[in-house]
Amino acid sequence: MSAPWSGQGCEGTLKGERKREPGRRGQTCHQCPLSCVKIKVVNYAPFTLLPSAVPSALFEQAYAVQQDFNLLVDAISQNKEFLERTLASTIKVDDFTAQLFRIYTQVLEEGLAQSVFLGINRSDYMFDCGVDGTPALKQIEINTIAASFGGLTSRTAAVHGRVLKVLGKSKEASRLLPNNPSKGLALGIAKAWELYGSQSAVVMFLVEEDQRNIFDQRCIENELWDRNIRVIRKRFRDVFEKGSLDDARRLYMDGQEVAVVYYREGYMPKNYDQQNWEARLLLERSRAVKCPDIATQLAGTKKVQQELSRPGTLERLLSGHAEAVTRIRATFAGLYSLDMTGQGDGDEHSRRPPPADEGDRACGRRGSGWGGRAGHALLGVRSPSSSSAEQFKRKQKKMHLCGRALVKHQGASALAFY
Repeated sequence: MSAPWSGQGCEGTLKGERKREPGRRGQTCHQCPLSCVKIKVVNYAPFTLLPSAVPSALFEQAYAVQQDFNLLVDAISQNKEFLERTLASTIKVDDFTAQLFRIYTQVLEEGLAQSVFLGINRSDYMFDCGVDGTPALKQIEINTIAASFGGLTSRTAAVHGRVLKVLGKSKEASRLLPNNPSKGLALGIAKAWELYGSQSAVVMFLVEEDQRNIFDQRCIENELWDRNIRVIRKRFRDVFEKGSLDDARRLYMDGQEVAVVYYREGYMPKNYDQQNWEARLLLERSRAVKCPDIATQLAGTKKVQQELSRPGTLERLLSGHAEAVTRIRATFAGLYSLDMTGQGDGDEHSRRPPPADEGDRACGRRGSGWGGRAGHALLGVRSPSSSSAEQFKRKQKKMHLCGRALVKHQGASALAFY
């Protein structure tokens, strides 16, 4: 009997065939059962074995404010002057944001062909415990592109329910809240497909070259198939090689009209080479509903989040929505730029202590969240008495520990709402 087949790193032509691995005397490598197929290691998605308790008041607060945040992101994406002014310093030093902004301005100058807009935004929170131990809801970021784990989250409530029952905790299991984000996300995509107005058009999932989160995406995809909406999966490379626009700027892939482009890719600099940038421009110029369009992606940068924390900004963007402004501002942690120029808070930071009891967050250079230029801002620096670096290291550890304790019962890594 042969040893178990591992599959990793093997390319095979005959089932069960064994061959010696070059350069390793006496060792063998099992062949893949399928001809010319590379087998890669399958990773499982980590999840909590048991659900975590979330104070009901904070849960309801996060639920209530999500529509306000969606309204805010939409308002930002439509405000060219605000985006230009807010990102002016960022595009001078960050090539990724600058390229996104160039496509944004080019599409505006040409004239928008897209008339239907779809946003899928995920807002992430942690709890800030005050001196008296009272928890407060503080937003870490809002993801405006490729917000993931809606699919897997739809499955974890059932897992937690089963685990609790096995442990004899049926009463606790009955208190788990139903949660099916994949259905809700699919309903949004389906509505955009319907408004596009072509029954024969398809929904295109724009995906990465190497799919590490494919099953999360499949949950949403299957919901669309159940509604008789055809789904195709393509990469930037496919769009560059096979994508085209007709005179009305309808998007076609392999001869199929595309109604909705759902981005699960394109949020990091490493996602792009010159061909991929050209493919992104083609998509943005098209009539297809992009989720998100490039303006909405820009609305999700850390620099925008910093600007929103300034007095009066929310009021200008959400004029006539005073209650929404109040709900949104209640979730803000302090955000301070490390930019030492007149456009930042660096000079003020050394003189003025920020609000107390708010945690740090360093900005990741990531497009799917209030993610901006690395090291460009700190979220809620508590004390000006020590260096920013020391504060960040100390509070990063604190926030990491809090994060593990605040996993939502559906299995997300933080309290998160779509």
